[in-house]
Amino acid sequence: MKAIRRFTVRPVLPDPLRPLSDLARNLRWSWHAETRELFQAVDPETRRTAECDPVRMLGAVSAGRLAELARDEQFLHRLTEASEDLRDYLEGPRWYQERLERGARLPSAVAYFSPEFGVTAALPQYSGGLGILAGDHLKAASDLGVPLVGVGLLYRHGYFRQSLSRDGWQQEHYPVLDPNELPVTLLREADGTPSRVVLALPGGRSLHAHIWQARVGRVPLLMLDSDVEENAPGEREVTDRLYGGGSEHRLLQEMLLGIGGVRAVRTYCRLTGHPEPEVFHTNEGHAGFLGLERIRELSGTGLDFDSAVESVRAGTVFTTHTPVPAGIDRFDRELVARHFGDDGELPGVAVERVLQLGTETYPGGEPGLFNMAVMGLRLAQRANGVSTLHGAVSREMFAGLWPGFDPAEVPITSVTNGVHAPTWVAPEILRLCDPGGNAPGHRDPATGVPDRELWDLRRTLRARLVTEVRERLRASWRSRGAEPAELGWIDDVLDPDVLTIGFARRVPSYKRLTLMMRDRDRLRELLLHPARPVQIVVAGKAHPADDGGKRLVQELVRFSDDPRVRHRIVFLPDYGMAMAQKLYPGCDVWLNNPLRPLEACGTSGMKAALNGCLNLSVLDGWWDEWYEPDFGWAIPTADGAAQDEDRRDDLEAGALYGLIEDRIAPRFYDRDGAGLPGRWIEMVRRTLGTLGPKVLADRMVGEYVERLYAPAACARRALDDPAAARRLADWKARVRAAWPRVAVDHVEAAAPTAADGSAELGSSLTLRVRVALGVLEPADVEVQAVAGRVDAADGISDARTFPLKPAGGQDLEGRWLYEGPLALDRTGPYGYTVRVLPAHPLLATGAELGLVALPAEVAGDGAGVLMR
Repeated sequence: MKAIRRFTVRPVLPDPLRPLSDLARNLRWSWHAETRELFQAVDPETRRTAECDPVRMLGAVSAGRLAELARDEQFLHRLTEASEDLRDYLEGPRWYQERLERGARLPSAVAYFSPEFGVTAALPQYSGGLGILAGDHLKAASDLGVPLVGVGLLYRHGYFRQSLSRDGWQQEHYPVLDPNELPVTLLREADGTPSRVVLALPGGRSLHAHIWQARVGRVPLLMLDSDVEENAPGEREVTDRLYGGGSEHRLLQEMLLGIGGVRAVRTYCRLTGHPEPEVFHTNEGHAGFLGLERIRELSGTGLDFDSAVESVRAGTVFTTHTPVPAGIDRFDRELVARHFGDDGELPGVAVERVLQLGTETYPGGEPGLFNMAVMGLRLAQRANGVSTLHGAVSREMFAGLWPGFDPAEVPITSVTNGVHAPTWVAPEILRLCDPGGNAPGHRDPATGVPDRELWDLRRTLRARLVTEVRERLRASWRSRGAEPAELGWIDDVLDPDVLTIGFARRVPSYKRLTLMMRDRDRLRELLLHPARPVQIVVAGKAHPADDGGKRLVQELVRFSDDPRVRHRIVFLPDYGMAMAQKLYPGCDVWLNNPLRPLEACGTSGMKAALNGCLNLSVLDGWWDEWYEPDFGWAIPTADGAAQDEDRRDDLEAGALYGLIEDRIAPRFYDRDGAGLPGRWIEMVRRTLGTLGPKVLADRMVGEYVERLYAPAACARRALDDPAAARRLADWKARVRAAWPRVAVDHVEAAAPTAADGSAELGSSLTLRVRVALGVLEPADVEVQAVAGRVDAADGISDARTFPLKPAGGQDLEGRWLYEGPLALDRTGPYGYTVRVLPAHPLLATGAELGLVALPAEVAGDGAGVLMR
């Protein structure tokens, strides 16, 4: 029979055990080993502490067991210590507070918006790397004391659970999540009624949402839930599942995240007294509508649209995570138009002004589409990619928004992602690297830890993975319809003494799940080598709508089902955080073979590295930035064969096989008299001690604070006075209107050149430039010489800029004279040109407006002179 009504019965904890509730409701337990161990003691039957959900556990434990614990003095002592430790963690000063005490100008608070957050398996609100990164960002911010407020959506079905059919086809399941059984609480008004946000929809309809709060250490995470009685059936389903539904469904999700998210933050701050955020961080374009809501707020203070845009931009940071245009959400302009204006959100604001923010105005853009990343960039004064290479790719991809500038000068910087070590590192590795349990890198394992101890630990973790794989594989085969009598072979799957390679991630085509299978005979030889065998553990989910990705999964599953190799290669369905936390420590090598440069960062290899696992990867994302032979191996790429995908895959697969055959397996199995692979162990040491500190989320969040949040807060404060925002908007409008009359009219140089036209290293040129400014004044612009090496087409690379200064007033023709030296600081073919940029104290960069004036002819009047 089916119940007609569902509700949750909460346990009543005896008074001595009341602190357990606070410990369970704060997700710090997910990365704090001592607290997890305490909850494991509550229910000794819990075997997987990484998957342990204290909220569910307390709801299931018997009253008798609770009464027993309430009399257990040893347990109560541990409970008191854990409770006091949490209080000290939440209330004590940390890195951020120390920076404030030293006089740093930092924001009072930061609001961090993301469509998904991977904090713990007990709160399944993530699909892949974006959500895991967002969860690590919150946890690192908490550890550092950064006053962050996370904002997302609460999906009643989360992301799908994955299983396999008998023939290896991916199947999706969407279990219903009851918020009352999750580690979240409903935000309520002072009178006890649930707080809510409301969005206006076309036709007089409304979208209501409750606000659920999760405590991520010191950081509140606010999640909006549209499954409330006031909504019509269609609106109740807006937050049904992550990345589900059609275009309008996705648009409503992103409006609720951005617009509703800002309203949720305002509600939370009103009810709790939390400082109002000075900086808003948009983690990918999904949350870009938050800028429109803040514009609406400012319009209520009397600011016009353009002035409000300037104020919003100053305090906004936008992070892009995709290296391909196809990864960006784009909506039909007419669909967006229906949801804004007088019949929707932002009444009183012309719909065309909203649409202009997301219009692809650059060459090749689609004028009929509304681009969420384009809007995010236009409403953020500061933007970044998530690795050095991805920053360069992003500057190329979005260069059309800044016409006239080389991609290198597009104002998109990079902050390379990091990972939260306490979440992803095996406790044994943490204790090995630092007896205090700090992240790898706090104590260099290159000193003080004997080879035998390090190698024995690596085998222990590998053996633990073997046990985990066998359990999961048996469960998978049972769900595929196999009988227990058929599965005796699983007891021999994998070997704790065999070189173990891991590959686990989402399954879009560019990640090339099946590259390892390009030559199946060669792969079998690797797996079954009589002296140097290899075993491979694979996991990953294809998007439910991606049949191509599902075919890749099926192809690999069918290969791994082959009785000849199934003890050496396995595919584990339902990849998620709990599985990942066992995979990373147990693997010896982490494989990553995307099509370069389509991997924005690729943090799974970072998590593996923090556990002493060596990376085997294409030079893409973070590996391109920090690869050294001490840390692993770089898979050579066949970039010259990029137009022939089959040939490229063949070449790169061959390089992968060669590395494993000739370098990786021989090094792993090269043992000394004591049975230790000395050269391998040394690479593990280098990975833990040298690479480890670079890949930490603490480093990442610290960079965001210093390089993006703090400057954004200062820029926002400079526009606190509405008159200042109006002046900036008026200045920009005046400059844009006047720019067609700005020109570089004449350039001349007095150069100490030889008769053959060359110049000596260390000498300098004296430049004299005449520019026309029209109605603008010298204070409105900066005149620069741009110089560097030149190629055969006279293109300048590795450029440096040299400011030129005004030298007197206007001449009879109304032109202004500028002068300055140009230092010749490098040898070889060298050239320069001159340009004029807008200049204002409140601009983040000279490229911000996308305006530049160059000489009419690069080679005319002395501009662009080449020297050799």
